[in-house]
Amino acid sequence: MKLKNFLFLSALITMIACDKESDTLNSDKGDNNKDDNKTEVNKYPSGSIVWGKDTTVILKDHYLIEKNKSLYIEEGATIISSNSEVKPEIIVLGNLYCLGTKEKPVTFTVEGSSKNDRFSRNWGGIICGFDSKEVYMNYTTIEYCGAITTENSLSFKNQLFKTESGEGVPAFHFCNPDGKFIITNSTFYNNAEDHIYITGGKSIVANNSFISSGYDGGEAINYKSECSADIAFNLIYDANTNALKLSNAGFVQTQSVINCYNNTIVNTGWRRPKIKGGSIWLEQNIVSNLYNNLIADCRWGLKESTESGRAANSIITPNYYFSSTDAGIIQNSSNVADGILNGENDIISAFAGDKDPLFKNFTQQSNININVGGNTDGAPAQFNNSWSFNLSKGSPALSGGNTNFKRHFSSEALVFDGLKDITENNSFNSPAPASYFGAFGE
Repeated sequence: MKLKNFLFLSALITMIACDKESDTLNSDKGDNNKDDNKTEVNKYPSGSIVWGKDTTVILKDHYLIEKNKSLYIEEGATIISSNSEVKPEIIVLGNLYCLGTKEKPVTFTVEGSSKNDRFSRNWGGIICGFDSKEVYMNYTTIEYCGAITTENSLSFKNQLFKTESGEGVPAFHFCNPDGKFIITNSTFYNNAEDHIYITGGKSIVANNSFISSGYDGGEAINYKSECSADIAFNLIYDANTNALKLSNAGFVQTQSVINCYNNTIVNTGWRRPKIKGGSIWLEQNIVSNLYNNLIADCRWGLKESTESGRAANSIITPNYYFSSTDAGIIQNSSNVADGILNGENDIISAFAGDKDPLFKNFTQQSNININVGGNTDGAPAQFNNSWSFNLSKGSPALSGGNTNFKRHFSSEALVFDGLKDITENNSFNSPAPASYFGAFGE
């Protein structure tokens, strides 16, 4: 899969490795943050915590980044959750910077035995606090999250994400309206709840893969109020419910305005055939600007709540809707009663197989059933890394996109104070849109 490199050039990152050889580090001291994971490196800001290049961190308990503290994780570091009873969480009350590269990503995962079940829920993900100012993730993999919280969960003790125990936590949660985060070139994989759940802040989410989210619910990308975001050039495959759930729920001070463009969305909504289970869901007066997205074989096309839908000034076209089944033709076609939306400049299959986008290396399974429900026969096939969702020559999706629209962070960049003197560039813009549909082009 081709990843755009206009946001981050990993060669620009000046990596500062620990002086010693790679160690296996153990974090079993709970949330007191006084453990052997601390490695002071002079070129990082004073007081920083550094998990060095190519090290392995074993999380046996929850890990807390205290307020006004910063954790830097260098390229090639692997963080393994190894306690299926505690189900460790990483709680970020301060700042987090994951400095992965294409060759050596930062990886958050579980021990090998937990991977036998793709929704094992044996760790709780990265949950940020209300005062967390900056999170930066480049070339980072987060997989097998979604633990159910107990009263001993650190997120519950800090009253983060959900204020009651017994809730599944997302792989990544950010909630500070005055904060900022960037996720690029990263992979979210087999997380039992939402991949990302955002309730505040400025953000760029671009050039990522969001693969297989939600055991019995859950979105790939879930945004609420108090947010300004540019979401672009992402691949989303097999989200249980929606690829994108955009809502202004929780509105206090800032109306969320979310720009979603040039994303490729494939096989979402099958495993949860509900009203909301589909591709993109809009509700609660969200301002959603949707351009150039390629939606293929999803249960529903673009939908909004019939009780409280999108804001009137939202823009929802042009987008590309391909269906290889008769059911998909019906369920992607405009229907006011059901809240299914089509825009005047959309490109939509008129019959099963019409306007095939001609992916370079992806053949839809023969037993496709977009209304299957659950993980039975007909549900989306397990993701295959050999697939390519680039467009072949002659694809009808290679043209027709809109490149003339305003993004939040085109001229006004997101500036990360914690990356000053760590990388050659700590100021980032959202990627320019492409005239083709989807994330990849030829």
